[in-house]
Amino acid sequence: MKHVLTIAGSDSSGGAGIQADLKTMCALGVYGMSAITAVTVQNTQGVYAIQEMDAAIVEGQIRAVFEDIRVDALKVGMVSNAAIIRTIREALLDLGAKCIVLDPVMVSKSGCSLLHEDAVQALWDLLAIADVVTPNIPEAQLLTGLSISSPEDMQRAAELIAKGGAKHVLVKGGHRLWDVAEDLLFTQGKFLFLRSERIKTTHTHGTGCTLSAAIACRLARGDGVEEAVRAAKQYTSQAIADSYGVGKGIGPLGHLASLYRRAGMEVEG
Repeated sequence: MKHVLTIAGSDSSGGAGIQADLKTMCALGVYGMSAITAVTVQNTQGVYAIQEMDAAIVEGQIRAVFEDIRVDALKVGMVSNAAIIRTIREALLDLGAKCIVLDPVMVSKSGCSLLHEDAVQALWDLLAIADVVTPNIPEAQLLTGLSISSPEDMQRAAELIAKGGAKHVLVKGGHRLWDVAEDLLFTQGKFLFLRSERIKTTHTHGTGCTLSAAIACRLARGDGVEEAVRAAKQYTSQAIADSYGVGKGIGPLGHLASLYRRAGMEVEG
């Protein structure tokens, strides 16, 4: 069995962050581990408070895992301040981490800012050591300063992010209100548009976390980047189709729906 580490924030409602990542890892057949960067007070309706972890505690969690357990791949999600970001970067370089997937989480679906303004440059430094970076359109706009409203804009943004050092860039197009969900993978100097049918549901909490975690899982299992991204998109699309209408707001994905079905359990909320 392969081992995957998630470095991210905790979601008390269980739909995003560490919780979504570990569910994804379970569904995709890898052993999941975690280093928590922040504890959030949130539910399906919003994020109400954030308690950042001390940078030394974040580093301690990462080193404790690496010193005891083989890490085949990892993903970095919510990292809210410059001190934590710099600490993660230095630790990963020192530990020789491989197959690093960075999901540059900046704003929650409810509109809550999850990254301090003065941490953007530090995020670029972390991006420079990543194998795959997975910004959505709002995040790509914040990173590059570009306005993105067309496929050509997505290409320009991907190129700029790649110039920052990331080996592969996946610009997620889910925020564009088209009939298809269109993502752009910039890999080995070529652009590849990945299209899938847009699933009609409001329950999409944790989609970005799920996709980036799934990419890390597939890289750990030996996939190339394009193969990993395609497989991760397929898993995420099915999880959206199986989304769970729990709570009064934006519900989570059905990460483990296939396992529930196999066990003969009801999967609808």
